[in-house]
This record gives sequence, C-alpha cells and structure tokens, in this order.
Amino acid sequence: MTPPPLRQRPAWRALEAHADEIGRRHLREFFEQDPDRGRRLRAQAAGIYLDYSKNRITDETIRLLTQLAVESDLANRRDEMFSGGHVNVSEDRAALHVALRMPRGTSLIVDGVDVVAEVHSVLDQMADFSTRVRSGEWTGHTGRVIKNVVNIGIGGSDLGPVMAYEALRFYSRREMTFRFVSNVDGDDFVEAVRDLDAAETLFIISSKTFGTVETLTNAHSARAWLIEQLGDDAAVAKHFVAVSTNHEKVTAFGIDTANMFGFWDWVGGRYSMDSAIGLSTMLAIGPDAFGELLAGFHAMDQHFRLALFEENLPVLMGLIAVWNRNFLGCSTVGVMPYEQYLKRLPAYLQQLTMESNGKHVSLDGIAVDYQTGPVYWGEPGTNGQHSFYQLLHQGTSIIPVDFIGFARSLHPLGEHHDLLSANVFAQAEALAFGKTESEVRRDGTAEHVVAHRVMEGNRPTNVLLADVLTPTLLGSLIALYEHSVFTQGTIWGIDSFDQWGVELGKALATVIVPELTDDAPTLGHDSSTNALIEQYRTLNGRGVS
Repeated sequence: MTPPPLRQRPAWRALEAHADEIGRRHLREFFEQDPDRGRRLRAQAAGIYLDYSKNRITDETIRLLTQLAVESDLANRRDEMFSGGHVNVSEDRAALHVALRMPRGTSLIVDGVDVVAEVHSVLDQMADFSTRVRSGEWTGHTGRVIKNVVNIGIGGSDLGPVMAYEALRFYSRREMTFRFVSNVDGDDFVEAVRDLDAAETLFIISSKTFGTVETLTNAHSARAWLIEQLGDDAAVAKHFVAVSTNHEKVTAFGIDTANMFGFWDWVGGRYSMDSAIGLSTMLAIGPDAFGELLAGFHAMDQHFRLALFEENLPVLMGLIAVWNRNFLGCSTVGVMPYEQYLKRLPAYLQQLTMESNGKHVSLDGIAVDYQTGPVYWGEPGTNGQHSFYQLLHQGTSIIPVDFIGFARSLHPLGEHHDLLSANVFAQAEALAFGKTESEVRRDGTAEHVVAHRVMEGNRPTNVLLADVLTPTLLGSLIALYEHSVFTQGTIWGIDSFDQWGVELGKALATVIVPELTDDAPTLGHDSSTNALIEQYRTLNGRGVS
C-alpha cells in the first residue's frame, strides 16, 4: 500500500506539534534533566560508535521519528532494495550496490541472473590484474614495470577512488604513484602527468558508456601523450585499461577488451567505489585489503537490514537528519573528519548526499511541499576550526555537524593524537552548551566585550567514534552514510538513485562548444549567454560573428 502524502501522515503531524513544544528548549536543559542522557542516546555497530545525545531531541522525538519511518514503509522499501527491486523508479532499474559486497557463495537472483556470481567474477578479474601489476609481471610496451597509475573519470568514477586512495594511503603500495584526473580543464591532466614516465604509466579509463565527454576528452589527451613519448600506437594496449561496458568504443580506442572491467546498470556512479570503479583502489592496497573494505561495507549492510530502527545507526542518522531539516529548519550539514587521511571524505559525501536527495518531485512525479536534501560540506579537523567554526558557534544559521574521530592514530607521534581527539569532544561540547553571559563575566571579561563572547550553544552534533582507520572501517563508514541517505530519501518519498539534474547543463554545453570555435556561429541564447560567448571569443582572438 502506498503511504499517504508525507505531511498527512500522523507521525509527521505529531512531529510538527512536538517541534513546537521542544524546539526552543536548550540542550543544557536536556542534560540537566537527564544526567545519563549521553550514555542512553548512543548506538554501536560495525566498529562505529554513534553518540547522538547532543541533538535537540528527546525520547519522544525518536519514538515519533521511528513511527514516521514505519508510516513511510522504510522496512519494505529497504527490503525491496536489497532484493533487487526497481527502487530507481525514474530509470526503472534496481539500485543494488549492496550486491557488490555480498560474500562469495551467497546468491541473489535478479531478472533471472545471479548478480553475486557476476560480481565475484569481476572481482576475480580485478584481483588477477592487480596482482600481476603489483608483482611486476604485467609490464608496459617497452618491458618496464608499471610504477604509476592514473585514474581518469569524473563524478562517482573519480570521487570514490580519490577518497578511498587518500583514506587508505597508509595501506598502499608506496613505491607506486597514484594520480587522478577528472576535470576537463587541461591543467588537471597536464599537472597529473608532467613528472611521469610514459613507459611506466598505466591509465584506467573509468566510464560506463565510454562516452562521458569530460572523461573521454582526458582519455584522448592521455593517449596522445603516451604515443608521443613511446612513438607507437600499439603501446596503448599495454598502458590503458577500461572500466566500462561498451566493448565497441573500448576497442576503437585501442584497449584490449580482455582488460575491460565491467559493471552494471544497477550500480549508480556515486555508489560504485566498491565495484570495478575501485580498480585503482585495489591496485593501491591489494586484493586482500580490498576484500576487507568490502567486508566493512557488508557488515553495515547487515546491520541496516536487521537492527531495530531504534538501534540502527543509518536509520537513526537518517531520521535525525530529517528532524533537523524539516522540523528545525537546518539547511546544511557539516561533516568534519578528525583524521587527515579522510580529507576527501566531505567531497565524496557531497555527491553521495546531494546528488541522491537533491530532488523536488516525489516518486510519482508530484512536486513536494516540504524541504528535501540539505547541503553537505566539510573539512578535516582541526583545520576547519581556524576557518569556518566561528560561524558554527556564533553565526545566525544553525548547522548540524557530524564529527568523526578515532581512538588510535595510524602514526602515533607524541601528543598529536590526544590533542586532535580532545578537539573532537571539545567542539561537540562547545556547540551543544555554549557559554552564557554569566560564565563570560566570571572570566573577568570587560562588560563591553561580554556580548561578543557569548556562545548560544544548542547546536546539534553527532559524534562518530571508531578504533582506528582500516579498510574494513572505511567500508562500514561509507555504507553508514549510503543507508542514511536512503532512509532520508524514503521518508521524503523521492528517488535517491537518479540524477537528471546533472544532464541539462551538459547538454547545453554540447551546443555551446561549436559556438566558441566556429568561424561565424549564429548565437540563439539569452542576451547574457550570447554576450558571454562574444566576450570569450574576443578575449581569445576569435572575434565576434
């Protein structure tokens, strides 16, 4: 049965009344009335400890939010996703990224095909190739071993591999160099290869259709660079591999299809880092560690499938995100990893969250009358503290923050890690409780400065704490956010797996490209776009038609 419209559901209406009742209450009050709150409002799974006690919620809030999840049919929609149902409604396909990390020997039949068997066939192909490259068995055109790997992709074919490589660099093969090219700006490619030797360089071209304009533009520049250095078109076959499903285009490029690693329509780009798109990750950390990464994903998948909503980390984080967005009016979320290796995690989560839930119509195509996905952004701690935390503490916008910390460092160095971790706990405490006028005055502050030093507090945070960053833990962390996004999208009744908003600008760009280069183009855009094209042509010497 289709749930009633969101704002007509009993739990939604009860949450609106509840928000009116507690919305102005302060976290100081919550903790004073319940000194054990910090030990109650927590959950733990797959190596991750979640403290959500510093959100502006009560037990009643959680009860009503979980009731909203029930009324929104979250359990059935979750089961439909895991079983291969076509939950990507607008494209009429499954969103089955969870199959990418199902253990060998399990089975999931979708449209008559055992997708788990297919996944492990590709994983075996990846493992064989990675082992040969890492061992030196695979050599380039001139017989030299591969020392450099350059992944060329964009969107999910870049953000996931970049994030995973940076996150797991501690575990990577250090005598190999890994670079990533995504931007069609030529500066990106030139800087990536300027100090590399083509005879020792392998390019991975990551494009499902082998037709993504930005990726193929960079790929052809890479091909020209390689041939210029090695002087032989035949070198392409030993220095390029493809993550794609388009045999014809891959062959035409000069890549041997034996070195083409496939994936499926049911793998969305932003959910693909644990598919063949992760080939660069496997080359960096090896097949065994990549298997540990997949195991971490699967552990969180199982928790999401089986745990009660009240104890379910992705469900709790997703429901609290809905509460903050729709009932407290928070339009952005900060993600602050206190782990330098996770420096690219906020950029990765920007795509995962905003491409998934930045939607304005429901599953049946009706315009929504409520807010959907917030803006996600962030920066590693402690850097952000000396940048934008001022606004977090004293700005006029309330911005919920996810802090991510670890009990142990991969590089124990004096007091560094204790200082880093102290800041995780201190920032969450400061955002929650702030500093009152009386507390400022007790510090002996001059009266004319008191107002400037008051911190209102009452700013919500989650703290995610784990032991140490490993491939397994990274998998669990990413799956946690994937399923939190899914939970939010289910409540909002939107399709978290399409991305039609990506297409319009790209389509218009294909029209404009010849207008920038032709001798006398006829411009048919609005006056602003026409004037910009004319100014561009004037500046680069092509003149105005």
